[in-house]
Amino acid sequence: MESSESFVVTLTDWIEIFMRRSMRNFILYAKQNGYSLTQIAVLFLIHHKGTSSVSDIGDELEITNPAASQMLERLVQLQLIQRVENPHDRRFKQIAITDKGHQVLQESINARQSWFGDLARALSDSEKGQIATALNIMIDTTNRLNPNPD
Repeated sequence: MESSESFVVTLTDWIEIFMRRSMRNFILYAKQNGYSLTQIAVLFLIHHKGTSSVSDIGDELEITNPAASQMLERLVQLQLIQRVENPHDRRFKQIAITDKGHQVLQESINARQSWFGDLARALSDSEKGQIATALNIMIDTTNRLNPNPD
């Protein structure tokens, strides 16, 4: 097998294992705490974009504004987001994450990454060094390919 094919196969295998373990813990966190994956995804969206409007969120999720508004209302009730006045136009509300929303985001990240410690303990110091070096090459190269994928 050609080295590039071998690389792609190995990378695909790693991504499948990584995603399966990470998503299992992430889904379990959401389920145990009564959140839908969409609700947590919206928190991540607002966190990365900053304050957003209902239409921004609807556009990003490819849902109607009324559907986005209904979903956001549930997040307001859960005290994960708040509606604040747009400083440029008081007729429109901006959506911002609350402290509780930030806490839920951090907990979901911690749950998703909880298996990393087990992996680190299973590797020798030499293996960890090799992997860190390889991953840094991957990060740098990927950033050069498309520095802003959004």
